[in-house]
Amino acid sequence: MQTLKLLGLLLLLIPISVFSQTTVNGTVTDNNGMPIPGVNIIVEDTTIGTTTDFDGNYSIVLEKGQTLVFSYVGYKKQRVKFSGENTKIDIKMVEDAKALEEVVVVGYGDQTVKSVTGSVVAVTEKDFTKGNIITSESLIQGRVPGVSITKGGGPGSGSEIRIRGGASFNANNSPLIVLDGLPLNNTTPAGTRSILSSINPSDIESFSILKDASASAIYGNRGANGVIIINTKKGREKLEITLDVQRSVTKINNTVDVFTADEFRNFIGENFPDRVGELGNANTNWQDEIYQDAISSDINFSARGQLLDFLPARLSLNRSDQEGLRKTSNFDRTTASLSLNPRFFDNHLKVDMNANYSLEQNRFAPGVEGSAIAFDPTRPVRDPNSPYGGYFEFLDDNGSAASNVPRNPVAELMQTRNVSEANRFYGNFKVDYKFHFLPELRFVANLGLDRTESEGSLSRPRNSALGVNAEQGEFIGNFSRYESTLSNQTLDTYFVYNNSFDKLNYEVTAGYSYQILEREDFTTNETLDPNAQEPRTTVQDDIVLLAYFTRANINYNEKYYLSGSLRRDGTSRFSEDNRFGTFYSVSGAWSISDEDFLSESYTLSNLKLRAGYGLTGQQDFNATSDYLARYQLGLSNQQYYFGQPITPTQPLYTNPDIKWEEISEINLGLDFGLFNNKISGSIDVFERTASDLISFVPVPDGANFSNQGFQNIGEFVTKGAEFNINYNLSNDNFNWDLNYNVAAFDREITKLAYGQDILVGGISGGTGSTIQVQRQGEWPSSFFTYKQLYDQAGNPIEGAYADLNGDGNIDVADRYVSGNGQADVLMGFQSTINYKNFDFSFNLRASFGNDIYNNVLSQRAQINAAYINVPTNIPTQVLESNFFSTPDVLLSDYYVEDASFLRMDNITAGYTIDDFNRKSTSLRFWMGVQNAFVVTDYSGIDPEINSIGIDNTIYPRGRTYLLGVNYKF
Repeated sequence: MQTLKLLGLLLLLIPISVFSQTTVNGTVTDNNGMPIPGVNIIVEDTTIGTTTDFDGNYSIVLEKGQTLVFSYVGYKKQRVKFSGENTKIDIKMVEDAKALEEVVVVGYGDQTVKSVTGSVVAVTEKDFTKGNIITSESLIQGRVPGVSITKGGGPGSGSEIRIRGGASFNANNSPLIVLDGLPLNNTTPAGTRSILSSINPSDIESFSILKDASASAIYGNRGANGVIIINTKKGREKLEITLDVQRSVTKINNTVDVFTADEFRNFIGENFPDRVGELGNANTNWQDEIYQDAISSDINFSARGQLLDFLPARLSLNRSDQEGLRKTSNFDRTTASLSLNPRFFDNHLKVDMNANYSLEQNRFAPGVEGSAIAFDPTRPVRDPNSPYGGYFEFLDDNGSAASNVPRNPVAELMQTRNVSEANRFYGNFKVDYKFHFLPELRFVANLGLDRTESEGSLSRPRNSALGVNAEQGEFIGNFSRYESTLSNQTLDTYFVYNNSFDKLNYEVTAGYSYQILEREDFTTNETLDPNAQEPRTTVQDDIVLLAYFTRANINYNEKYYLSGSLRRDGTSRFSEDNRFGTFYSVSGAWSISDEDFLSESYTLSNLKLRAGYGLTGQQDFNATSDYLARYQLGLSNQQYYFGQPITPTQPLYTNPDIKWEEISEINLGLDFGLFNNKISGSIDVFERTASDLISFVPVPDGANFSNQGFQNIGEFVTKGAEFNINYNLSNDNFNWDLNYNVAAFDREITKLAYGQDILVGGISGGTGSTIQVQRQGEWPSSFFTYKQLYDQAGNPIEGAYADLNGDGNIDVADRYVSGNGQADVLMGFQSTINYKNFDFSFNLRASFGNDIYNNVLSQRAQINAAYINVPTNIPTQVLESNFFSTPDVLLSDYYVEDASFLRMDNITAGYTIDDFNRKSTSLRFWMGVQNAFVVTDYSGIDPEINSIGIDNTIYPRGRTYLLGVNYKF
């Protein structure tokens, strides 16, 4: 009876509990409004839960007052308390930057951010620089302290990339770039703009920059200048389709100040009155005539998802068409990329296959800036009576194009057709197998191929004044053609053993690397020239690189980390005695914030101390076979006749003792995070010593078969400090990310052979003139000038220089170091704001302490230069200096200018429409300005040229205005 009463009571209570519950549903999306399938949703303090479906939808039964917890890998957990009223709860997940950056790719593997002991920086897709990004290195411009990226002005042009300033005099100073495990050849294929110009930036997922030697030593003789590891996007289970379309127009925003036509007539009348009759009646701005508004477009399509329920895949297509500011200059790129990433045997076998094809088509415009500056502004662009295609040219008494005078720059552009087509195939096939009988052991094999087949031609019509002059006054045009094949093949195989013992975790890697670089070129030479050489094929010496390497990573209790690497490296560039070298590194880290006295601290959420030392090498320089005894055949017009033609042979320079450079580096670093990593950053200090530096230097007479050649002759030291800080402020509708980074350097040459100066840095305006010096105690490639004297009014006195050594004579002993072309401080500042569906971002960069030698002015801004065979325009700066023309004016420090600058690289603003035409889609409209402004005291057209610092006209960077649309499905 009691049992029946109890059951009756329970039956009465059931409706009460049912009626107190409510079904809640909603959709979970990411920051871009895309649905996230598989999000875990649980009712806090219970075992009740669910997950979102393919479209990000969920449904769950709740009681009033209960809390839902949403969690997903890569995103911050979110908690929402159910009030009992709103039955629809939509959630927008917020990315967890710390989780996204948890894994950093390093050489032959990856590590967690926490376990990294060297100076390694990871930049992921969400942090990429936005704007008119045509080549991939622009994605990280200004993002990483100590990394300088100087972009060229031409369409699709490459960049000069320097990590901590480079480490060589004459060898390659660019970092090693590794694309999906394939180390790229630093040689730019014929007919292309750069080694990265044919790679679609939209295919890239992340960069890892190995800055110090302890991180890059695993790459041995190619790690001297740091390493940039590029990882492309892979297939995934979730279906994602994107379409990006952008259009842009670039306008010239600065030119060299020269005289207008009327100003030039007055100037000639005042200084060369007997030449006034040689002037014309036109009013031509030649710099305006050689430039155009450049229209460009970039279209990207990608789709990734899962094929056949087991094969994650990604397909992308790209079409870029970029006009150059210089007329006729153009860059076209068409790419296709396929990535397949299947996993087998419960993830014991991982296979990654990346196949890429790129068609790069270029029209290279000749550099006519010098002619445009100098050409007489009183002359027209076209002359209907001209025999040279209707373009005005200066003629001699016979009516032929005069010699030793400027050529019409517009005619040179329009009558020169320098075109190329390059087909590039690159990719890799990687197998990663975890042994079933020993899951702690993995075997990895990565096979890579990068092959470029290119062809091109240079032609000019018969009526071009720039054609081959077969006979006096007879121009017969130009035609030459070339073909080139550049191949890069690599095979890496290695074992990875990972295990733990109590609180000790360790990983050991050991492997073998083989790489071969091949090149073959064919050229027809000038086929229209009756004296042309025969067509020839050149097969360059293969460059073979091989290595054996090992690395060990150890950590104890997730607080104390130790890493070491050893690599035995060989290269075919050197003799057997110098062919192999040993490179190594050791580094450690202490996660202080994980100690008991800080583990519960909210203020100090992360604090890690790092220290490392490494030795790397450099073998990439122009002379690949200088260690061999070599001979060169003479030309056909150098034959002797002894019954039959005999072609003489000439011995070439040889240096059997040449070897690779060695770079040792010590690095100390501190990583920090405050307030649950809302503020995070790092500090690094380092000292790098580059020794046995290869330089192209004079050789004593009679000591060799040339008066100069490559030798290992020097040493310099670079000291520096880097600081990086990030700040994040976010709530439900607002997110603000800030980044600031700064790096400071000091470089000094500490040793040169016999302590002697080496003059470098050739300039225009004199025969064999140089403006720079390698000197002990100074920065590499410092400017080496006379000290200009000034009158009481502050005006320079022509030909008057300080007698610095006090001997009463002005000679080379009075030249001094007056600056250098490299900055001693670099800064970057980025800001990204998202408010609801609006976004706004900008990138600023600054450079301080760098100088430029203004060869445009030193060569041209003299009164006497206004008439050289014909009237010749000159920069208006001559009105300030009033220099007439003296031979040593080229060597005056008057032309060494401060080139510090602040540049606004990009400004972009956008608006996103969520659920555009169906749930789970988004449409983003955006606009932007690239190269928005530059603040500088430099008088030239751009203070950012290259690390050498000699400005003798450049391809200018314009200001670009952009519009774009991004559709995601």
